[in-house]
Amino acid sequence: MNLRRVLLVAAGGTAGTAARLGLGLVIPDAGGFPVAVLVANLLGALLIGILTARLPKATEMRLFLGTGLLGGFTTYSAFMTGTVGLWADAPLLAVAYAVGSLVLGLAAATLGLRIGRPRAGAAS
Repeated sequence: MNLRRVLLVAAGGTAGTAARLGLGLVIPDAGGFPVAVLVANLLGALLIGILTARLPKATEMRLFLGTGLLGGFTTYSAFMTGTVGLWADAPLLAVAYAVGSLVLGLAAATLGLRIGRPRAGAAS
C-alpha cells in the first residue's frame, strides 16, 4: 500500500460520507424509520456490484470508488443504530427493517453484478 492509494481511499470516503449526509438531508426519517440509510445501503450495494463486475481488483479507480466513495456512502453502523432505535418502539418493524435490509441488499448487489457483467459479444 502506498500513500497515493491511501489518499485515494480517503478522498473517496470523504465524498461518499458527504453524499450520505446530503441524502439524509433530502430524505428524512419517516416516523423513526431510517429511510435515508436504507436507500444509501441499497443503492451502494447495487453500485458496488456493478463496480466489482467492471473493474479489476487492484486498480486505483476501484479503491477510490469502491473502498472510498461507496464505503463512505454506505453505513453498517447507522444501519445497526437505526435497528436498535426502532426496536425500542416497534420491535417487529426493527426485525423487518434488519431482515429486509439484508435481503434487499443482497438482491441489489446481485443485480449490480449482473448489470455490470460484460455481455457476450459486446465490445469492452
